Amino acid sequence: MVVVPILWTVLLAFQRLRLLNLRSAGLFGEFTLGNFDNVFGAPSFWSALATTLAYSVLGTAGAIGIGLAAALALRRPFRGRGFVRALMLLPYVAPIVAVTFAWTTMLNPQFGVTNHWGTRLLGWDEPIAFLSQRSSEVSLFGLTFGVPTALLTVIAFEAWRSFPFAFLFLTARLQAVPAVLEEAARVDGATLTQRFRHVLLPQLMPTIAVLAVLRFIWTFNSFDDIYLLTGGGAGTEVVAVSVFNSLTARGNIGEAAAQALVLAAILAVLVGLYLWRLAPREERS
Repeated sequence: MVVVPILWTVLLAFQRLRLLNLRSAGLFGEFTLGNFDNVFGAPSFWSALATTLAYSVLGTAGAIGIGLAAALALRRPFRGRGFVRALMLLPYVAPIVAVTFAWTTMLNPQFGVTNHWGTRLLGWDEPIAFLSQRSSEVSLFGLTFGVPTALLTVIAFEAWRSFPFAFLFLTARLQAVPAVLEEAARVDGATLTQRFRHVLLPQLMPTIAVLAVLRFIWTFNSFDDIYLLTGGGAGTEVVAVSVFNSLTARGNIGEAAAQALVLAAILAVLVGLYLWRLAPREERS
């Protein structure tokens, strides 16, 4: 049952099939490489791939960074710590439809609370359409440059929604760090920053590495977050959304399957290189 869908996708990728002629084409139709030629020759695919990489890398880094900060902040016991830790899990366990609706309402340029306070307290000249505006001009130190507004917004959403997963792993690892290590560093006069850099961080790196691989894989394949927030518009179309659009909007089954195979191959290569880099030196040879 696991292999059948994969083989079916491979067969579809090498055939010129559309939804209209799927039943008449049969299982073994005319095989061709035309679907892959169309995929690799389309500028939209490379644009979607670049967006996918940016979304995956920044979303993964943001989720792990926020999770690490939250785990460190809630490390010491205090009254109500268990309740606060439980609250930290809400973004991850809440239904995706509910949280995307909340963000869409919050960021609405007409009645959203973000633009309401931004124009009144932060001095914004006009409301910002965070989910439908492709780019915004930002002036900093006398320089004006464009910022991908919608893409950064969905990246922020991904980091916010996924950080509880990293928070759980890192909290568990922090609790397993021997207290004697930090105490010895404190006695030796190490500052808070030095204790984190030389004592805690080396203990956390294996966990962070595993989190980076898992979160990158899941974010690279992410579809529902972006589709519910922007529909893939305003410069946020990732490859997963492109596959969906090829299948539903254009009815091109063969090209959609070809894109899916390319996506899987790229992900396998990237993860393989990453795991090889992390493997002990003797295992690489």
